[in-house]
Amino acid sequence: MVQVRKLRNLLYEAFRNSVINYYPFKRNPLKSILSALIILVLLVGCKPTSSIITSKSEAMKRGIYRFPENKKIAEKARSQQSKKEPKKAVAGNRINDKNDDDYVISIDDSSYMVKQLINAASENLGTKYKAGGTTSNGFDCSGLMYSTFKKFDITLPRSSVDMAKIGRILDEDDIRKGDLIFFRTNGKSVINHVGMVTEVTDDEIKFIHSSTQKGVIVSSTKEPYYGKNFAQANRILE
Repeated sequence: MVQVRKLRNLLYEAFRNSVINYYPFKRNPLKSILSALIILVLLVGCKPTSSIITSKSEAMKRGIYRFPENKKIAEKARSQQSKKEPKKAVAGNRINDKNDDDYVISIDDSSYMVKQLINAASENLGTKYKAGGTTSNGFDCSGLMYSTFKKFDITLPRSSVDMAKIGRILDEDDIRKGDLIFFRTNGKSVINHVGMVTEVTDDEIKFIHSSTQKGVIVSSTKEPYYGKNFAQANRILE
């Protein structure tokens, strides 16, 4: 940088002597003008290079910047973070109608989802029973469960017997709110009725369902009819 500055000063002095100095100019004006133009071109070409650094690679070339010593450690941490376990299925994934292991849907806060499911089902209290119904015009038992879960982008099988094949079958002392509860009410061994658990105490399970006689209501396992026909309970949300 210092050498460039000195050269520029010398060229400037030569330019001044060639152009501003009256006597040489007067003796040979054409030669003086040509000399002045050459010197002017040299002056323009001797501008110092910019000291502005516009990239990290340029700074590294000039020895101004270097990677931190712990760069490898940081890269390793990022690499480990990207190798997290794959997420479990969440609400929004379709539950198909095969008896596979991917039926159980895990969400970050299942208790919140359970409250929303119970609230959604409870909005239909008093709605009449309708075979094959899945709307507020009428529900059958599996239709109520189907439409309730569907509101949260969870697609259950359409029949109670197929719903009983998904999720995890529970011990009676492990049943809690939001679980599906199944019954055999036709005197046969095949499940034909389903509801959703809304409350659990030491000796009673309350559930919302659509009954053929009263439509959407809340019933209890203390009622002899449901107590003796209880089949199983399944957990869909873990």
